[in-house]
Amino acid sequence: MTFDEYVKFTGSPENLAREGFDVRRFSLVRPRLDWSQYLRDRYARAQLTAEQAAAIRWLAAQPGGPARILVVSEDWSSDCRRDVPYIARLAEAGGLELRVFVRDGVTMLREGLPDCAAGGNADLVVEYANEKNGQKWASIPVAVFFTKDFVELHRYIECPAIYRKDHVIGHLRAARAGETSDQAKVRGGRDIAMLLDSPFFDVWAHAAIAEILSSLHERLLHSQ
Repeated sequence: MTFDEYVKFTGSPENLAREGFDVRRFSLVRPRLDWSQYLRDRYARAQLTAEQAAAIRWLAAQPGGPARILVVSEDWSSDCRRDVPYIARLAEAGGLELRVFVRDGVTMLREGLPDCAAGGNADLVVEYANEKNGQKWASIPVAVFFTKDFVELHRYIECPAIYRKDHVIGHLRAARAGETSDQAKVRGGRDIAMLLDSPFFDVWAHAAIAEILSSLHERLLHSQ
């Protein structure tokens, strides 16, 4: 899907009937929450800096520069809601073709990797799995940058390196002195929701764009 088609899809009965995740309650939900208007609003507010826009235009104009972006996303993921609208803006600024693929089927993948025999987009999920702590994960978002001839230049997965997500979220979810596990879950969900509504959400989105641009620049330098 194009980004616009993906946003429309997120609000469709087909998508909402699929299993999703509510980070505020830290639980699976079905039907899903409808994030389509949030994604429209976030895309409308997402703005690259002048330097970022100039950088992607320069990169796209180079021989063997980026021309296509493959994105794997799910609307229930706060990482996807953070980064995918900005990646769409990056594609727009550089004149890159962007296509979005969903990760999950009717049910949400909870651990490991999907079975490619199950069909759907499992082959893409496995191909672009995240290797972390000696294991492979179907982390999202995934954004893979290709030349016009589909030579892979860079893959961005989950979050920028500067955002130590496991440490931050783990700290927010950890029980405080005197809290029961249920109290910690409620308070942790509230604290995470506040984080997602804070300026750091956009700080990390811009860090993702900077990381992508820098990695593409380094790749092109090495190919010369």
